[in-house]
Amino acid sequence: MTRGYRPAWLGADLLAGVTLAAYAIPVSLAYASLAGLPPQVGLYGYLLGGLGYAALGSSRHLAVGPTSAISMLVGASIAPLAAGDPGRLGAIASLAALEVGILCVFAWILRLSSLTNFISETVLLGFKAGAGLTIASTQLPNLFGVSGGGEHFFGRVAIIVQQLGDTNPVTLVVGLGALGALLLGERLLPGRPAALVVVIAAIVLSAFLGLSDHGVVTVGAIPQGLPSLGVPALRPRDVDGLVPLAAACLLLAYIEGVSAARTLATKHGYAIDARREFLGLAGANLLVALGHGYPVAGGLSQSAVNEQAGAKSRMALVFASGTLAVCLLFLTGFVSDLPKAVLAAIVLMAVSGLIDMREIARLRRLSSLEFGVALAALVGVLLLGILQGVLLAAVTSILLLLARTSTPHVAFLGRIPGSDRFSDLARNPDNEPPPGVIAFRVESGLVYFNVEHVLRIVRGRIDEAGGGLRLVVCDLSTSPYVDLAGARMLEELSRDARARGAMLRVVEAHGSVRDILRAVGLEEYVGHISRRTSLADAIADIGVGA
Repeated sequence: MTRGYRPAWLGADLLAGVTLAAYAIPVSLAYASLAGLPPQVGLYGYLLGGLGYAALGSSRHLAVGPTSAISMLVGASIAPLAAGDPGRLGAIASLAALEVGILCVFAWILRLSSLTNFISETVLLGFKAGAGLTIASTQLPNLFGVSGGGEHFFGRVAIIVQQLGDTNPVTLVVGLGALGALLLGERLLPGRPAALVVVIAAIVLSAFLGLSDHGVVTVGAIPQGLPSLGVPALRPRDVDGLVPLAAACLLLAYIEGVSAARTLATKHGYAIDARREFLGLAGANLLVALGHGYPVAGGLSQSAVNEQAGAKSRMALVFASGTLAVCLLFLTGFVSDLPKAVLAAIVLMAVSGLIDMREIARLRRLSSLEFGVALAALVGVLLLGILQGVLLAAVTSILLLLARTSTPHVAFLGRIPGSDRFSDLARNPDNEPPPGVIAFRVESGLVYFNVEHVLRIVRGRIDEAGGGLRLVVCDLSTSPYVDLAGARMLEELSRDARARGAMLRVVEAHGSVRDILRAVGLEEYVGHISRRTSLADAIADIGVGA
């Protein structure tokens, strides 16, 4: 962490660390309540998670701590496992953090950093919106001062509507006032810890006006002192079904953290190590687990605060942890009068950034397929919950990738007038189709799960050509990979062409593709596969000129 550190950065990192701690205090209290855990547990996440990441991570600006989506995911998933036992609830949460840390180590060993590329931005867009709405639905009861209930989004909203007549007006005024102040602070003081100012003002007003006497629920006493260190009281074998939760937390944490880290690294002109980010997450979550916290991640909002405050290195996280340690040792008594409605307002403000309906609407104009995928992810989260929504998002991304790869576009080519170049006839109807020739290009690799699709389309065009067909040319310039099934498909096409008195030629194949086609003996059917032969050359060989 100190390698290459410049003494001139010290003052900037100190200021950024204190600013980050000021942001983290109200946010971590709110997220801990979202996870169904005591408020101090959120502070432990920032304190210990920051130290763990600072030791092993690769980003200079990424800030690690509890996030809204993971807090909601943990809260919704561990409550049924705890069977109403608060002590067991905390132990399960810290065991989940331990398992996330262990999975991160395995992911680092197995070099799995590229796997998250299978989760498309489209699916993430819908997932984030669904997660934001789900999280918001959990905070509305605290905002209105009602009991709430329900397991998923629509059930929670329905119950809140039924309970509107029981709204505590004082609680609602406090919550809406805090929400308005946060909105104003974000507009007038971007990048500043406006939430801390709102929290301090709310505590002072709550104590001065005696809001708890008017039915306003407050945070209550927070234990003073630093977290005690020790392994979780439970073992993995003591809790069934925790590994899927840990895997979902890892997926969310890595995608969100690497995305934020890359964004800030690009802005400041340095590179991050995507694989090493697994180690950073591992260090953060293992240390949090020892401090009896719950899974943490790097988030864009807290990282943006850290970066805008002038952080130069990961030492800013160390200073933030030191500031939080001072607060836990000496300042916890001030928080007891903080209304939970204010924490609800902070969460609502934080998750509003997850819901990008403008981008979803833009997606509808750009691609109906992509819009449908985003909508499916959004509705899936609302109906099934965040844990199942994470898994649904992952499966949807992979299925979408397979669907696209299994039905690649097959372009039939025509000569661009006045040249020896060829392009897609469907997109360029003024192109000239060579007489007696079918030239096609598959805009994908030729692999076992798409060869039937390609074979069916090309055979259809061969059947349409009738008896005047002389040559079929396969342009492999856009096929970076061909497997054995792809090579066998080309053999079948060669036989089909010969049956109609024509021949098949293969042109523009990449080096590795030529190697496999030669190895399976395709040259017996199509002639020599040369790196020098172009599509125009193959057509000219049968006497069809420009």
